[in-house]
Amino acid sequence: MSIVARTHESVDQRIVHRIRGLGRGALFVPSSFLDLGSRRAVDVALHRLVKKGVIRRLAHGLYDYPKSDPSLGQMSPSIDAIAKALASKDRLRLQPAGAYAANLLRLSEQVPMKAVFLTDGASRRIKVGRREIILKRTTPRNMATAGRTSGLVIQALRYLGRAHVSSERIAHLRQLLTDKDRKELLADFRLAPAWMHPFLRAIAGDERQA
Repeated sequence: MSIVARTHESVDQRIVHRIRGLGRGALFVPSSFLDLGSRRAVDVALHRLVKKGVIRRLAHGLYDYPKSDPSLGQMSPSIDAIAKALASKDRLRLQPAGAYAANLLRLSEQVPMKAVFLTDGASRRIKVGRREIILKRTTPRNMATAGRTSGLVIQALRYLGRAHVSSERIAHLRQLLTDKDRKELLADFRLAPAWMHPFLRAIAGDERQA
């Protein structure tokens, strides 16, 4: 066996050891293993592990160590886990939007097959099984609340529309949000469209007009 082959085998084994330490369901990218070998050696090792069925390639540069169910077979990772892995891989900020934002806040029981995230990076689509993650590049104003509960609320209300922000939904959000969340909402509400201001104040427990 050549020295190159032995080096690749060693990288394979070290990567497998680390992946197994992460446990089933873990997501990772090639840069997760650059301390174990060169980028080329890591890429070749991951390619071989995919062919062997040890790991699964979800999208370009994104892999997982899949969980299996006796009845359903290999299970897909959650949208949230995929989004976090993408954000880490490409150093992006992501903000859930649309139906996915509403679902996260339990304002809708519908689990969307297409999850939309606003981003400060490039727009793209990532297909994972039957699900699709859509990254939409947006303005700095929309990203100002990224990663904050206030951003999630603003995007969920934008999806619902003014006519569908009912008193029941406001009461639900008031109960769901913590005191810290409500203070954050008051601090950030001017980053939302003007029509939302009275609703956001009501959710935060401040009934004054915007």
